[in-house]
Amino acid sequence: MNVGILYSRIRKDEKLLLTELRERDHDVEKIDVRKLRLGVSTPNERFDGLDLVVDRCLATSRSLYATRFCESYGVPVVNSHETASICADKVQNSLALEEAGVPTPATTVAFTKEAALEAIEAFGYPCVLKPVVGSWGRLMAKIDSRDAAEAILEHKATLGHYEHKVFYVQEFVEKPGRDIRVVATDGEPVAAMVRSSDHWITNAAKGAETDVFELDAELEELVSRASDAVGGGLLGIDLMESDGGYTVHEVNHTVEFKALDSAVDVDVAAAVVDWLERTAEPDSVEVSA
Repeated sequence: MNVGILYSRIRKDEKLLLTELRERDHDVEKIDVRKLRLGVSTPNERFDGLDLVVDRCLATSRSLYATRFCESYGVPVVNSHETASICADKVQNSLALEEAGVPTPATTVAFTKEAALEAIEAFGYPCVLKPVVGSWGRLMAKIDSRDAAEAILEHKATLGHYEHKVFYVQEFVEKPGRDIRVVATDGEPVAAMVRSSDHWITNAAKGAETDVFELDAELEELVSRASDAVGGGLLGIDLMESDGGYTVHEVNHTVEFKALDSAVDVDVAAAVVDWLERTAEPDSVEVSA
């Protein structure tokens, strides 16, 4: 098949995918979104003849626009623009999970400092304030007191960008020093790992230690439901353990998997390419023996 890879930087994750695709004799077109010009009425010729485009953009804005243009040009893209739109925005993410009946942390959204402070006080301390758009655990704050809440809210309100004036307040979930990351393709788990840290943020990007995690039937079903809630695709599903059971706190649409690949025996890139081959039009796929 002819595969386009949308990227802004080739990281280890993209290298793993590119190597696997080329070893199977698929034709790969690397498309640097920083150099793209996307015409509304005239499709960019870089997309001609592609059976599938894989979105690996780092910037959320580029990802959302590029996937929308792919769909306008009639080129299949993973993940879809709809899935990207839901996953890229924590508010939409939480709403989708809640509406699908997937257990997710209690969350309140406010649009002024005053309303946000009331939401924080209603949750009690500690609670968590997150940016509506962002990854790698950046700009997240665990709020332990009213003084801290007032200072952080004032800081966000003066940053200028409208997204900082959407206050996403979430309950603090007491977890056992770790969370669970599952990479799944259309709800089917590829592999899972735990990310452990003494810090309350347990992202691998923040230095958390990783180890393999075996999913049971309950978690497999939860992963499938979370995937369906956001429209399916190649996803990173993050879960936490608590006294009340498992809760899904986020679903990621341009999931990084290098840490997972190092932690488990599964060849994650190979499993992803298996899925890409199934996702592409059947008459365009030539799977190597």
